Amino acid sequence: MPTYIYETIPESCCQEPGHYEIEQAADDAPLTQHPETKEPIKRVVIGGQELVKADGGSCCCGPEECC
Repeated sequence: MPTYIYETIPESCCQEPGHYEIEQAADDAPLTQHPETKEPIKRVVIGGQELVKADGGSCCCGPEECC
């Protein structure tokens, strides 16, 4: 069974996402919440040696908009 990388979806740009490795069958739909903690999560794509965010960006526009 393949292992996929998921990250939590922070409630604000001040929070860092948590990362999880979760085993799933290849034909299973991506998870939307962590199976144990029920936190909202999304699957991320690994590109080379760096995590590439599937949504393409960050929520912070500058330090004045962060906590």
